[in-house]
Amino acid sequence: MRQIAALPYTTAADGSMQILLITSRDTRRWVIPKGNRIKGLAGHRAAELEAYEEAGIQGIACPAPIGRYRYDKRRRKGGSREAMVEVFPLAVTRHLTQWPEQGQRELRWFSLADAAKAVDEPDLQDIIARFREPPADPGWFFRMLLALRDRQNERTGLLRWFHALMPKQGRFFDQFEDHAATLVAGADALARLMQGGTDMADQIRIISDQEHAADDIIRDVLQDVRRIFVTPFDRSAITDLIGVMDDAIDQMNQTAKAVALYEVTTFPPQMQDMSALIVECARITQEAMPLLRSLNLNAARLHDLTERLVKLEGHADLLHEDGLKALYVAAREGNPMDFIVGREIYSHLEKVTDRFEDVANEISGLVIDHA
Repeated sequence: MRQIAALPYTTAADGSMQILLITSRDTRRWVIPKGNRIKGLAGHRAAELEAYEEAGIQGIACPAPIGRYRYDKRRRKGGSREAMVEVFPLAVTRHLTQWPEQGQRELRWFSLADAAKAVDEPDLQDIIARFREPPADPGWFFRMLLALRDRQNERTGLLRWFHALMPKQGRFFDQFEDHAATLVAGADALARLMQGGTDMADQIRIISDQEHAADDIIRDVLQDVRRIFVTPFDRSAITDLIGVMDDAIDQMNQTAKAVALYEVTTFPPQMQDMSALIVECARITQEAMPLLRSLNLNAARLHDLTERLVKLEGHADLLHEDGLKALYVAAREGNPMDFIVGREIYSHLEKVTDRFEDVANEISGLVIDHA
């Protein structure tokens, strides 16, 4: 039996993440919203529907699954049947006051670690635990070496004097993380914009504000690259990484500007799905940035994250092709201007995902050179 499921999550301002779990109606064990596939409906769309019916939540579901897990589904007449469940990340944007299965289940927000412990299925535990891994612990031996070094520096006046004279490494890691936060906020607003509605002007303004904030960050980075003598990576690597990140938010802003210019109010499913992929790309980028502080310890996790970014970009290319074809077929018998406008919006969305692939390539280069 093949099923689909949503992994509902929210991210706080400090980057911490919470997962929404619900109880099953029969056994009352903790699970994620799931159900059977629906004919004619894409997997992530069906997962959105299950999340609404079972938990009363709405959000942005990534079209690319994050993993699969198995469990034994109990039959009403007795016995069980093995089910394979495909899991789609769902960025929660709204919690409704009424929904179909209200009162039939318990709902609770968990931290990632607690959510992984709460579910029974080992594969699902692994999916949740790896959804956002904390930076690796350097271990007691490495911490002891750092403590001994600091203690030795305190005892040696010459070393302490020399250390004080050495130029600092700047705030590059903080700046990377701050810029990633603008990508997450901009991507969230872009996905909401692609859903249409009455708040489109607000979402366009949010994207513009995030683009301006990102400009301030990259300006500081470029100044520090010229000013700081000792940098954690090669100067070109720093400017290249922050540059492609900035290109991503710029293209989000260009998409919003095109929507406003042409007064577009409705968007085809392919555009909405591309924006959902961008949300997932931004989330992965935000997770990757703190890991750059310890490349040796986090090389394996960074490899996993960059690999997923590349796969998401490939998925976006397929959506782009399908969307353009559908747009052309519709415009051939309608208004040709619809194709011209739609093609421009698609082009900007594709460029956003391309820039995230560039982010993956830059991170991979850092791992190869320094890990």
